[in-house]
Amino acid sequence: MKYLFLILKKQFFFILFVILELLAFVLLANHNNYHRSAIINTSNAFTGSVYEGFTAISDYFSLKKTNRKLLEENARLRSMTEVISFPDSISANDTNYIFIPAKVISNTSRNRNNYIMIDKGRADGIEKEMGIISSNGVAGIIIELTKHYATAMSVLNKNTRISARLKNSGQMVNVVWDGIDYRKGLVEDIPTHIIPKQGDTVVTSGYSFVFPQNIMIGTIGSKMHEGGTLNRAELIFSTDFNNLGFVYVCKNLASVEIDSLKINPANE
Repeated sequence: MKYLFLILKKQFFFILFVILELLAFVLLANHNNYHRSAIINTSNAFTGSVYEGFTAISDYFSLKKTNRKLLEENARLRSMTEVISFPDSISANDTNYIFIPAKVISNTSRNRNNYIMIDKGRADGIEKEMGIISSNGVAGIIIELTKHYATAMSVLNKNTRISARLKNSGQMVNVVWDGIDYRKGLVEDIPTHIIPKQGDTVVTSGYSFVFPQNIMIGTIGSKMHEGGTLNRAELIFSTDFNNLGFVYVCKNLASVEIDSLKINPANE
């Protein structure tokens, strides 16, 4: 213990310098959008490499389980589309989209704001605001990326809002997460004359250009929240956010053309 105090005393100014540098970085990131984005991208590249290393070790000891999941996923995709091209992309029935396969190398599901990191980035054609889906449904939206990695805002995030539709009635709604249970969300903006039943399917609307239409989000749960002119209902997510292994990034091939048609209010 005596020697420890001697070392700390001897290196006091160096330790103080490191602490002040870290504090400066935190203040810079919190008060400057440009520097915060730069720090996040640098952090993504570094942590992505670290997570990928740990994931590779873990995958080595679970190859049999991983291969089985891939076979099941391939079988499911073959039932959805006639044209499949691995490993670069998957062409679906909606010709506006292709699906880029990726491995999840980091994922959280217990926080108020959760994120998913994947092993694909700008070099693989990934861009911000692209949706990601699991084998069972919607998973998140890309918000940051580097050359080889990307971070997505999970559906389990207070800032995520998914444009959705009640499959049985065709009614447009929105899906959010209340931050309580990673297995459940909320369906909002349900008109009072629409009474969804427990087990009814909720799918993407296709209106946001982030996800193709009719991608599974979940099913209506047992709880209804009535009040005002619009109601809410409990949603049971179809995606298991606590067990994400492989996902697909939804690339909208028509996004550039669609953006060019958006009306500029300044020209009106």
